[in-house]
Amino acid sequence: MVSLQTPLCDFGHPAPDFNLPGVDGRHWTRDACAGDKGLLVMFICNHCPYVKAVIQRIIRDVRELRPLGIGCVAIMSNDPAEYPEDSFERMQALAKELDFPFPYLLDETQAVAKAYGAVCTPDFFGYNADLGLQYRGRLDESRKETAPEGVRRDLFEAMKQVASTGQGPREQIPSMGCSIKWREV
Repeated sequence: MVSLQTPLCDFGHPAPDFNLPGVDGRHWTRDACAGDKGLLVMFICNHCPYVKAVIQRIIRDVRELRPLGIGCVAIMSNDPAEYPEDSFERMQALAKELDFPFPYLLDETQAVAKAYGAVCTPDFFGYNADLGLQYRGRLDESRKETAPEGVRRDLFEAMKQVASTGQGPREQIPSMGCSIKWREV
């Protein structure tokens, strides 16, 4: 397992479009996922210990961001042939078990992860209403273990600011996680 940090936020960079199958049987596009005030694109997977440490907090934050006008989507781009826990069927089971309040999409070709420049799970991309990038940081202090209750909610606070001002914070702490499991070419 390779642990990576995300690059710095490229403020204003446009959100690439996508059309991917969701665990709910629908195909989802970027615009169908966006809210009136912005869009949070999360690259996650089932097997990563960094994601497992924060998945309940991701669910909490998404539920609290939706009323602020922030739409949210999770995309799984790992190669399930090498990581069976990340198979579409297992994605469906996890989304149902945890009652995901966001579409959970399969990026089978990994083209969407490449278009976004995603490097790890979790990797968060927060966009404003114009779909310009405003946040590329961590959820909170959690790593492979969940941080204590009461720590600063970096992602939530940043996206709350994006919803109200259209601008993300200038200081951001990178997310850290397992490398995306790229297919052998």
